[in-house]
Amino acid sequence: MAKTRQELLAELNSNSLFDVVIVGGGITGAGAAREAAGSGLRTLLVEQKDFAWGTSSRSSKMVHGGLRYLGSGHIGLTRQAVRERQRMMEEAPGLVEPLPFLMPHFKGRFPGPRIFQMLLAVYDKLAGVRTRQKLSPGETLQWVPGLAQDNLIATSRFTDAVTDDARLVQRLISEAQADGAICLNYVAASAITRDENGHVSGIELTPEGENAIHIQTNRVINATGAWADRLQKQGPHDAPLHIRPLRGSHLVLPWQRLPVTCAVSLLHPEDGRPVFAFPWRDTTVLGTTDLDHKEDLNREPSISGAEVDYLLKVSSKLFPSSSVSAQDVLSSWAGVRPVVTSGDGKSPSKENRKHALRNDKGLVSVAGGKLTTFRQIAREALVAVFGGDTSVLRDERARVFSASSETPAIQMANKLTLNRLKGFYGQQLASLLTGKQQDCVPGTTTLWAELEWACAKEYVVHLDDLLLRRTRLGLVLPNGAETLLPELRHRCQPLLGWSEAQWQAEVDRYLTLYRQSYSLPSNGDA
Repeated sequence: MAKTRQELLAELNSNSLFDVVIVGGGITGAGAAREAAGSGLRTLLVEQKDFAWGTSSRSSKMVHGGLRYLGSGHIGLTRQAVRERQRMMEEAPGLVEPLPFLMPHFKGRFPGPRIFQMLLAVYDKLAGVRTRQKLSPGETLQWVPGLAQDNLIATSRFTDAVTDDARLVQRLISEAQADGAICLNYVAASAITRDENGHVSGIELTPEGENAIHIQTNRVINATGAWADRLQKQGPHDAPLHIRPLRGSHLVLPWQRLPVTCAVSLLHPEDGRPVFAFPWRDTTVLGTTDLDHKEDLNREPSISGAEVDYLLKVSSKLFPSSSVSAQDVLSSWAGVRPVVTSGDGKSPSKENRKHALRNDKGLVSVAGGKLTTFRQIAREALVAVFGGDTSVLRDERARVFSASSETPAIQMANKLTLNRLKGFYGQQLASLLTGKQQDCVPGTTTLWAELEWACAKEYVVHLDDLLLRRTRLGLVLPNGAETLLPELRHRCQPLLGWSEAQWQAEVDRYLTLYRQSYSLPSNGDA
């Protein structure tokens, strides 16, 4: 039986000694908690907001090796990433799914099909699988009806993978919890304490609405992404991380307005950056931008008017007959990438995405890196915080994701939905479905049972936790799923234990947040 939030906080107060404390509930922190707990270490993970609140719920959802990195000569990084991609697809089907990519080649425009096919040959070799194919213009239009045809000479097809990044984080957290980790959202790390030699001796935590708690530990992993340099500055350091926050924004469209069954990419006519349209959760997503984010990191990032125009230009170039406009947009999201910079004035897209670690006497700070390689980054951080001792970790070949439960209780007509549920919930799925009707939220393949499970078992503290991260209803339904709120109140308010006043306050908070950060900017804000 999963413990309640209050039970976990009480446990912290009564038994506050941990082998390792992880600060940050994004993909790196969740991966570190999963590896640490799976290795038998007494593990605590805390997140100042919600799990995956930052970059890890607002990425481009791609699990890939990075053709751009390969093109820049980063062969080792690409090899590592494509092999992690293959591993995740094998261990967590339904959560990490193969996605065909098409790169159209137009006469006189870079890259040409010959060069790109050579690049893909190396990409396939590194992955150990062949997915590349060269398509004629006629074959291309069978894949993507409505694609721009003027000067189209060929298309390169290959396969990467796509995920729901927030659910990926949640799945890692549930795996860590199953192995004994304590994972808590809305708990801020307010200070690192050190002994007379400057070594970490503990950490002060402040849960939302609660008194501060002192935790004893000699090892803290600072996996706070764009905030990593802030916690690191509290201690001694010779070479601090320098974080350059870069914003990547996306638009979500009804699939019927731009029906694609694969990812379609091109180089943007304005700056030559790779941009794409891809199918996700029964919608079509246009992404992404790449620019310096200079706003307060504690505020939800949002798309600008200039970014909206930039992304709509992708649609007009790729699909000129679609006539997609801002009025068609369901929602948007903007994520802030925690890129580690040398400060040499590079343009955002030229910055290296490789992760970096700093060890300050028991405080290991980590930032940068790719969603795809979270497991290896997490293991590297854990080895570093244990002074280079690799023996503390379980076998590198151990599964990250436990096999999904197979019971007679799981019987569904829609096999795609069943596959997704197995990937999202793993061994918890039988419990989620037992005694529940399998009816879907109108207009989606999300089960009402998923919302009820999240409210009861997944530490929902605010309404946006439920609608923007545990599920994606606020992104894939019009107006942030506002029309669902009466039914949500009926089903979820009792499970959350919220009074009438608290429910209304959460509704007001959520709708304000949605309009400010997940819809389009008003008054042409640029």
